[in-house]
Amino acid sequence: MNDFLAARSQMALSLGFHIIYACIGMVMPFFMAVSHYKWLKTKNVAYQNVAKAWSKGVAIFFATGAVSGTILSFELGLLWPKFMEHAGPIFGMPFSLEGTAFFIEAIALGFFLYGWDRLNPRFHWFTGLVVGISGLASGILVVAGNSWMNSPAGFDYVNGQYVNIDPIKAMFNKAWFSEALHMTLAAFAATGFAVAGVHALMILRKQNVQFHRSAFKIAAVFACVAAILQPFAGDIAAKSVAQRQPAKLAAMEAYFHTQPNSPLLIGGMPNEKEKKVDYAIEIPGMLSFLVYDNFHETVKGMDQIPVEDQPPVAITHYAFQIMVGLGMFMMLVAVLYFVALWFKKNWQGSNWLYKLFVAAIPMGFIAVEAGWTVTEVGRQPWIIQGIMRTADAVTPMPGIAYSFYIFTAIYISLSIVVIFLLYRQIKVVPVVYDKPAPALNLNNA
Repeated sequence: MNDFLAARSQMALSLGFHIIYACIGMVMPFFMAVSHYKWLKTKNVAYQNVAKAWSKGVAIFFATGAVSGTILSFELGLLWPKFMEHAGPIFGMPFSLEGTAFFIEAIALGFFLYGWDRLNPRFHWFTGLVVGISGLASGILVVAGNSWMNSPAGFDYVNGQYVNIDPIKAMFNKAWFSEALHMTLAAFAATGFAVAGVHALMILRKQNVQFHRSAFKIAAVFACVAAILQPFAGDIAAKSVAQRQPAKLAAMEAYFHTQPNSPLLIGGMPNEKEKKVDYAIEIPGMLSFLVYDNFHETVKGMDQIPVEDQPPVAITHYAFQIMVGLGMFMMLVAVLYFVALWFKKNWQGSNWLYKLFVAAIPMGFIAVEAGWTVTEVGRQPWIIQGIMRTADAVTPMPGIAYSFYIFTAIYISLSIVVIFLLYRQIKVVPVVYDKPAPALNLNNA
């Protein structure tokens, strides 16, 4: 493995692990806060038990997210020194603010974990809500940094120099809103379906049913709302990409030849040598409509992009199709769940519905990984779109391949530890978190 490939592989590995920890860390505190609030309102001890159990999971992912995030911050300087030399002063503000949000999150989490029966109940609940708000802010701020790479702003590039730097314009670049919205909803959908699916599995096994039903409903509502809203956010993001990164859009759609009534391809196997897509379902004019709200507009194809600026089509297209396909499945599950809540009461508690959520456990996170593959691979060969190529930003230090192997072992070990801790948390539910209250009000369940 050459050093350039090793550096890219190490960054991809680190981001691939961290994004899962980050998504859960952004979303789980809100589940915890809602369960805590429902306990304060109803005095149903099941919600208190759920809040306590989830708070342990929040603590686990806060710690692992902090570790993987710290590694990433070092890797930016270690692997991409040229990038950080020029880009750091421009888009450093969101990362500085992210550090502040992380600091607030850490303090609030400490208050929440150790505040049971010690703090005013309302203030205690508020600290849990602050954990969620600050965690969500951290994620949005990091995405703002990434969106700047896709839509650089806040500076003038003159004779190879970055001048007239404006960090505010850099942070609020043209891509930040669409990316932040899309990523936030993806985090809620992925985490919500994973958490709801685990509790659905416990219900199917008839283990601590009251506890798991209380937890399932909270996670499922969050997941399903996000899954239904996500296609609208995806449409906003795709239109933004079409304006700023036509090469990425062409790669996402495996759209090789520019033509009017641009067709949308569903599935298919891109053949980059022959510039065609085999076995795809073609819908004439639909790509034009999705991008321009007009079936007759011409969308820029790969043939309009210089060869040296073209991203890998096959990887980008497959990742995009996976993301969209899994997103549509989760949206279908969400629609069925809300139909069960509002119209088909007899569907609630049905095994088939719980089994759908169990099947969806990994799907959200696979979709998140696929989406980030589209974002990063689809931008290649640029690390800063149109300004700096990835090959020009990589470290000249030899031996990076060895650090790739070391970090791979670290992340695998870290993931094993996380899985073990979560498994232990689930196993202790009957002992610690599912003790019935002396005066449980079942009418408020």
